[in-house]
Amino acid sequence: MIAIIAEKPSVGMDIARVVGADTRNDGYCSGNGYMVTWALGHLVSLAIPDTYGYTKTAEEDLPMLPDPFRLVSRQMRTDRGMVTDIAASKQLKVIESVFNRCDSIVVATDAGREGELIFRWIYDFLGCTKPFRRLWISSLTDEAIRKGLEELKDGSEYDSLYTAADSRAKADWLVGMNASRALAIVSGSSNNSIGRVQTPTLAMICSRYRENRSFVSTPYWQLHVTLNGGTSHRRFFHPATFDDRQKAEAAYRSLSPDSSATVTKVERRKSLQQPPLLYDLTALQKDCNVHLDLPAAKTLDIAQSLYEKKLISYPRTGSRYIPHDVMACVPGLLERIMAMPEFATSAGILDFARLNTRSVDDRKVTDHHALITTGIAPEGLSEAEEAVYTLIAGRMLEAFSPCCEKELILMECRLDNMDFRSKSSLVVSPGWRGIFCRKEDRQDNEPETDEGTAVFAEGDTVPVSGFGLSQKKTVPRPPYTEATLLAAMETCGREIADEQAREAVKELGIGTPATRAAIITTLFKRDYIARSGKSIVPTEKGLHIYDAVKDMLVADVSLTGSWEKTLLQIERHTLGPDTFMASITDYTRKATREILNLSLPAAAARTFTCPKCKTGHIIVREKSARCDNKGCGLTVYRRFLNKELTDQHLEQLFSSGSTRLIKGFKGKKGVAFDASVTFDAGFTLTLSFPKNGNGRKRK
Repeated sequence: MIAIIAEKPSVGMDIARVVGADTRNDGYCSGNGYMVTWALGHLVSLAIPDTYGYTKTAEEDLPMLPDPFRLVSRQMRTDRGMVTDIAASKQLKVIESVFNRCDSIVVATDAGREGELIFRWIYDFLGCTKPFRRLWISSLTDEAIRKGLEELKDGSEYDSLYTAADSRAKADWLVGMNASRALAIVSGSSNNSIGRVQTPTLAMICSRYRENRSFVSTPYWQLHVTLNGGTSHRRFFHPATFDDRQKAEAAYRSLSPDSSATVTKVERRKSLQQPPLLYDLTALQKDCNVHLDLPAAKTLDIAQSLYEKKLISYPRTGSRYIPHDVMACVPGLLERIMAMPEFATSAGILDFARLNTRSVDDRKVTDHHALITTGIAPEGLSEAEEAVYTLIAGRMLEAFSPCCEKELILMECRLDNMDFRSKSSLVVSPGWRGIFCRKEDRQDNEPETDEGTAVFAEGDTVPVSGFGLSQKKTVPRPPYTEATLLAAMETCGREIADEQAREAVKELGIGTPATRAAIITTLFKRDYIARSGKSIVPTEKGLHIYDAVKDMLVADVSLTGSWEKTLLQIERHTLGPDTFMASITDYTRKATREILNLSLPAAAARTFTCPKCKTGHIIVREKSARCDNKGCGLTVYRRFLNKELTDQHLEQLFSSGSTRLIKGFKGKKGVAFDASVTFDAGFTLTLSFPKNGNGRKRK
């Protein structure tokens, strides 16, 4: 009997169907000599500090350096602290039973660093010693699964991949746990956290915000002339701008009213604008934020829902490419998409005999291939789900459509010993840009303003019909939106000031496509950032944290890039994990010491009179808020249902008896709803819903 373990039930079911394991059991399928089971993501994790005896946030306990690290069944946060996840514990027992009844194991978790880690931690936690082989595939088509099963690799070939993943997880634990506890000690506030990705992200937001607010706009002037060509005209601009008004006006006055300009240069050039690549998760989140005004976390939730409805491929992907075996299915998928009413006018754009294959590259497919539709007709979708699905489907049409053909025109003329220049762009054939017809698809070299359509020949002498002097002003880079922040996280190496460091990590980002939305959500939850329209701006608290740590190791954007580079070396057997972990341990000691040496003013905190006994005072701690009157006993745990109450929520609760409306509670059936948290008559927490009921449930 052969055991196969997948990363999630849906994948396990697909594999079970392919191998003929048709008998469905609780947590596994069996038949035809196979037992196919699955994880539920990370069933096993590194133990929390309490497990090692670090039950208090105390300076003398830092840094916490577990040796060895312990693995535990997945934990979940509840109103009363961390407890073992019952579903995880149950599935681990199923996996253990399956492994015990089989002679060998096929590892079918996701083909990548994290997928390898999920299996190895389960394997080690269960104390399993059965031999295992690796199924390494880039797609879940039946053909790919069958071929992969015929070409199984020995599990030891992926030892370095596991070692890199294990090292990354332990490094994140050491930095995050120690830095966050150190900050809690010096700030006096428990609703703070610091992390390898979280803190550099906050630093980028705060730095851009400060840059924007401190920017001093300066005026400048630009001179232009207009030349007529029959029934049309063209505007030419002086290439240099004037910082001095008097000089600008002097240049303007030097131009003769009834003069003629000589056309000195005419350059016409054909240009092809390649279609965009298929979506990975980050690219989808950026477009959903720009076009649909959806936060990154909401986009991920919707994409996951579409995936579970079998309408799209796995959404948590970092690849924008598909392998050749998946490409074979694309023409049929495109035909189904073109049958959608939204794309009825796109029929003439796609040439099925010559589909653009820019997004097809086996070598660039990572754990999962790019986001594509499955061909199943969508039914019963919410408005938001339909909008996201349409974007994904439209992107497929764009990716396989012809290039956009343009003609770029550059003209130069000379007038009164001054040179002037005009640029314009003409779309000859829209190609892929005809799918959505969006102005955002313009390239940087396409002028956004209409400078006219008149065309002249080199050497022409053309009368000047008008000239002018425009006053403009410099503008700062705007604060990040969620879309631009995701882009910055993806390519943060380009923002590093130090040239050598920038060159080393220029292609590396912070976080992964699957975690970036969660990082941004954490910053909101910690009250470090807030929304101002579409912009993301730091709160006073966020700026306070940023000012405290901005020059420290823990806020260094290049750190993550250097770690990624090192982890790749571990994967490729060019660096031992012990060397990496020794450097991380040293780094943890230094970073913790840096934070503990901070002299922060005590956190601005209000004293709340206990609403129950009216005599005691509320003491806010890391996991709860309690009345200091021992005879009272009022206790409010930060964790309520699936939400973490912030310091602001607690302030609202104790001062007025109710929080503001909190979004995203989850009911027993997984339905989302919005509600306020309030006290009942016995001072037990309960939910209060809007009187009109509009925010009660969100599908």
